[in-house]
Amino acid sequence: MLLNPNHFLALPRPHVAIGLPAGVPDTSTLAAHDFDVDTRTGFLPPQVPLTRLPPLWEQWEAVLEDAGRRRIQLGDKAGISSAEQESSATWRASIASLPILPTDDLERSEYLLRRAHHVLSFIMHIFIHSLPPSEPILIPAPLTIPLLQVSAELRIPPTNNYTDNVLYNWAHKVQPSSESSEALPTLDNLACQTLFTGTPDEEAFYLASTRIELRGVEALELMRASMDELFHSDATAERRLTSYLTSISVVIRELRTLLLGVRAGCDPEVFYNQIRPWFKGADSDARERPWVFGGLEEHPELAEPVELSGPSAGQSPLVHALDIFLGVDRYSHAAPSSGGQASSAAPQATERAAFLERMQIYMSRHHRNFLRHLSHTPRPLRDFVERSKNPALLAAYNESVQALKEFRDSHMIIVALYIIGPAKKARERAAAQAQAEQGTQGGSAPPAVRGALKGTGGTDLVKFLKGVRDRTAGALLTIVTRRAL
Repeated sequence: MLLNPNHFLALPRPHVAIGLPAGVPDTSTLAAHDFDVDTRTGFLPPQVPLTRLPPLWEQWEAVLEDAGRRRIQLGDKAGISSAEQESSATWRASIASLPILPTDDLERSEYLLRRAHHVLSFIMHIFIHSLPPSEPILIPAPLTIPLLQVSAELRIPPTNNYTDNVLYNWAHKVQPSSESSEALPTLDNLACQTLFTGTPDEEAFYLASTRIELRGVEALELMRASMDELFHSDATAERRLTSYLTSISVVIRELRTLLLGVRAGCDPEVFYNQIRPWFKGADSDARERPWVFGGLEEHPELAEPVELSGPSAGQSPLVHALDIFLGVDRYSHAAPSSGGQASSAAPQATERAAFLERMQIYMSRHHRNFLRHLSHTPRPLRDFVERSKNPALLAAYNESVQALKEFRDSHMIIVALYIIGPAKKARERAAAQAQAEQGTQGGSAPPAVRGALKGTGGTDLVKFLKGVRDRTAGALLTIVTRRAL
């Protein structure tokens, strides 16, 4: 059935730089009017994300497919063969020989833009990380120009991010038999559309986050119901909020179980050595080679990118939403307000807050707006709990905060297992190799393994995560009781 062109669902995608006229709804996605947060799937789209662009942009899809067929290797892979190097060079040359495809028709559809960003950002990361370590990073114009144009329309950086490899990278493992509710994503019927390595370990790593986002839908619904009760702020609201917060703590602990479940399908050594290097951003490149985007001199309307971090758990809109709803962001993102260590902790806290706020730049603009809306509620949950002095409500609130702290404890366990441990082994191997090659004791490790361990978001990984975790615990509330005189 064709809609009348004046029907609100037939309206074109709004121009992001101009915005919508007053009173006109955003119909760029089915749930755009609700910040693109679906009541059934949360921050995930309820339908399988677009799996292929139309024929006009088939050359991009073909290049990405070719990378998989060739099994493009990391440029700094130990023992890389000359045949593998030649295959990578041939593939990169095919990108440079592409025409600069137009993106005007992509701008009509949010779904087309998302797929284009997904494809182009995967291609860019493969291009960059397949380069030999000694070569400069010069991204050719046929990749630079459309990627920056698409990113400008989506209002996100041009790097591969959490939306590309988690939120908009899912498919059904087994195709549903109908178009009914079976077509919605479920925890036990998920697969990935695109992988850098093609390994089951990489798929298991992404899907752990996909399942967390999907299981978090119940928490989002409980948040909505809680905010309705905060509007009333009476005794009945206190009882219902106590129940909702108790349920939220249960959900968060299930998220923790899903997070730890990554260990069943993803080997730490495979992750650290074969998977993680592909999605590093410019700010986590130990060699500090600048990413040079070719062709910008002919496109003055395009700005030189400054945000070039890779995908990070810090880009999860669900975790940000839990932080904001519980009021934990004021603690997990901030320094102690008093005490002897406040002055020394303040710079670290400022860095934590800046990083977590910066990670929202990598989210869908709809999800950024949702978090902004959530953070500006006139009736914050934490304030209400503090004022109520209701022991049951306070206990339920603290249980939710404790569950979130335990979730971050588990994140530290995963980081230790998948990054810190393998990084230590890599340093030891590099030091041993350097000593053998130099014939001296105490030879320095190569640049790739020197210095502080950085996350794909560019942070000093261990210090950052410990700070956020420890300050989350500081958000627990206490009731001061008066002693009898």
